[in-house]
Amino acid sequence: FRLPDPRRHGSGNPGATNVYRLGGRVPALLVLIIDVLKGTIPVYSAFFMGLAPVALGFIAIAACLGHIFPLYFNFAGGKGVATAFGAMLPIGPALAGSLIASWAVVVFIWGYSSLGAIVTVLLAPVFTWFIKPTYTIPVAMLSVLIIFRHKENIQRLLKGEESKVWDKGKANE
Repeated sequence: FRLPDPRRHGSGNPGATNVYRLGGRVPALLVLIIDVLKGTIPVYSAFFMGLAPVALGFIAIAACLGHIFPLYFNFAGGKGVATAFGAMLPIGPALAGSLIASWAVVVFIWGYSSLGAIVTVLLAPVFTWFIKPTYTIPVAMLSVLIIFRHKENIQRLLKGEESKVWDKGKANE
């Protein structure tokens, strides 16, 4: 796609939002799919092996930590949102739909991908409680990790300095 390295341009984050700002929908969609699969493949594999929900939670956290702190990028990766979403997919389509809808509503109303991610991961344990309660604690553990990873975004949101999704080439994410 001949895009600039997202780790050195825009927000410096290699995630789908920054790639969207730098190169548009197609490259961002490819990044999103790959990041989702980073969470889905290990958790689905463990799910089919019959591991307990808590074990699935730790596997999901490990997948997200591998995405956030990848060895091959000198421990500087993405925020882990798409990977966390992928890790939650084995819980079922009702949860996936709830997560997508909550993110989309927040982004549509306010325009901030980071705010959508933060609100969605805060709601994820609540949605999970109503859909498959045995997975609530693992999802809550994953949510804490994602909130922690967004601490700089939270500060920028509070200061009114966060970039909106459609702000092409902006430095914040």
